[in-house]
Amino acid sequence: MLGDDTTAQRLRLLQAEFTQHVRTGPGDGRSATKTEAPAPIDLGVVDRIRAAVYEVEAHTRASDWTAGAGPVPTDPADVYDWARQHTAHLDPERQQAREAIIYRQGLEHALAMGDTTVIRKHPCPECRCWGLYWRAAARRAVCVNHYCTDGDGLANTWSLARLAREHVAGKESSARRAT
Repeated sequence: MLGDDTTAQRLRLLQAEFTQHVRTGPGDGRSATKTEAPAPIDLGVVDRIRAAVYEVEAHTRASDWTAGAGPVPTDPADVYDWARQHTAHLDPERQQAREAIIYRQGLEHALAMGDTTVIRKHPCPECRCWGLYWRAAARRAVCVNHYCTDGDGLANTWSLARLAREHVAGKESSARRAT
C-alpha cells in the first residue's frame, strides 16, 4: 500500500459538493415550459461515482483468492480501503495494478471537479520533462516540449492510465531503493 488516500478524499468531495444540480435563474434564454422538475442532483456525477466503485469492485473480485471479500462498503469512498484489505495477499504486480487503478481514479475525480493541476505534477513518460497539461477535448495529457513528438511530428499525448502506472511504478521503485 502506498498510503495515498487522496483518491478517497477526492471521491468524498466529488460526492458531497459536485452532485448538487446546477441551478439557473431567469434570463438564461427562452425555453419550453417544463412538465417535470429536473433531478435534484447531477446524475452524471452519480454515474461517475458508481462506475468508479464498480471498477474497483470488479478488479478486487477478479482474483480467485477474494471469493470471501463480502459486500462492498455503503460509502463509495471506503471502497478503496476495502479493495486494499482484500487484495493485500496478492503478488506485488497485481497490487501495483490495483494501486494504478486507484490513482487513475483519483486523477479522474480531480479532473471532474475542474482541477487540471493534478496533471502538471507528473513528468512526461517519454522525455521526463515537467511540461504536461490536460487537453479536455482529447481526454489526454499532452507534453509541451516541442522535441517530444510522435512519428507524425505531433506532440506526445498520454492517457491517465499511463500516467497512473508510471506514478505507481516510480513510488514502488523509490520504496524498494529506500529499504
